[in-house]
Amino acid sequence: MEKRRRSRTLQIIVFFLRPFFMLLTERDWAGMENLPEGGFVLAPNHVSHVDPFLISHFMVDNNIPPRFLAKDTLMDIKVIGSILRATEQIPVYRGTEGAAESLRGAVAAVESGSVVCIYPEGTITRDPGGWPMTGRTGAVRVALATGKPLVPVMQWGPQEIMWPYKKELRLFPRKTIHVRVGKPIDLSDFEGKPVTEELLRKATGRLMDELTRLMAELRGEVPTTDRIDIHTLKKSNTHYKRLDN
Repeated sequence: MEKRRRSRTLQIIVFFLRPFFMLLTERDWAGMENLPEGGFVLAPNHVSHVDPFLISHFMVDNNIPPRFLAKDTLMDIKVIGSILRATEQIPVYRGTEGAAESLRGAVAAVESGSVVCIYPEGTITRDPGGWPMTGRTGAVRVALATGKPLVPVMQWGPQEIMWPYKKELRLFPRKTIHVRVGKPIDLSDFEGKPVTEELLRKATGRLMDELTRLMAELRGEVPTTDRIDIHTLKKSNTHYKRLDN
């Protein structure tokens, strides 16, 4: 297995937090053979405010230093910015012209051999059954710009610890965190073509289809409603409230 460097700050954080995750969760992880060597984009679905910590646990235990996208303005906040920089999180330059330019930090990191975790939905799912919504195009943009693999990662179980859009923690009894790593998404038919919005949405749809397939396989059921379109979401929590009934 490739040896990936961890920053000193990350090592300290892992030292203190990992025992809690080992104590508080059961782990059902599969598909690790699909994790490539070198740099790539890791694309998980999003079901809870706590799942970044749990997907980080999965990454650390598979020798992948967690690196996520963070607003560039957060880097200027004294304490938060220091931690983000020390753990080598990736700035998203929101004030730039064009989505591709805003992701230049992620592109540079992947090209240098790092693994960058990008949530394609960009927000916690509002689907009443917890199924993946449509995605934004950031993960696909970075994969196409770098020519590196785009790896789907389905997670299910974090929503049992903290329901979406609620602040209530349910730590006991221990929850099982299911992770399924799919094979890298085949984007070969998009390579060398003009990067249009239509192309990006089609490629992103392929990613979300695979995340949905992995979840359906785990849960033994399929979605019974159409996929929620992330681009038409309102700021209300109406959709997801039904999941917690």
